[in-house]
Amino acid sequence: MRTGIFIALAFVATGVFIFSGLYPMGADTPHFRVTTWALEILRERSIARASSEIKAPTDLDSADRLLSGGADYNDMCAGCHLSPGVESSDLSMGLYPAPPNLTNHAHVELDSSVTLARSFWIIKHGVKMSGMPAWGRGHDDERIWNMVAFLERLPDLNPVQYQILTARAPMQSEETH
Repeated sequence: MRTGIFIALAFVATGVFIFSGLYPMGADTPHFRVTTWALEILRERSIARASSEIKAPTDLDSADRLLSGGADYNDMCAGCHLSPGVESSDLSMGLYPAPPNLTNHAHVELDSSVTLARSFWIIKHGVKMSGMPAWGRGHDDERIWNMVAFLERLPDLNPVQYQILTARAPMQSEETH
């Protein structure tokens, strides 16, 4: 009986808190530590479960994938996740939670197959309420794998190599005769 009353009171208290508007939602105010802890565990467990069956293509080290993925990374990702030699951007400084700097090795996991599947899943599906869009809505799996291929090489690139690998080829104009 007491347990039931306690659970009911916990639900009522939670509801009162949610509807009170007291929780600070501004992106310039960090979450409470327990909120951050819970959200990080939820995010990581969810992504690990959802990406556990994904198998990476065997040709991720191909030059075509690297060049295609690099150009897309530069266009779609570098504003938040940065490029070699860039420490921050207006966009990366304004986001909360802060997006990971993908130019360093800190985001790489020990098991490369887990990292590949995780990266693919995140790029394809995005992450709710983080600013990370779901690129799979407008990009096929091949294009997403190209970005994953580039991400694997990104931490080892210097700014000049990055510029070379992320440049898009100029559009060929049709000649009319």
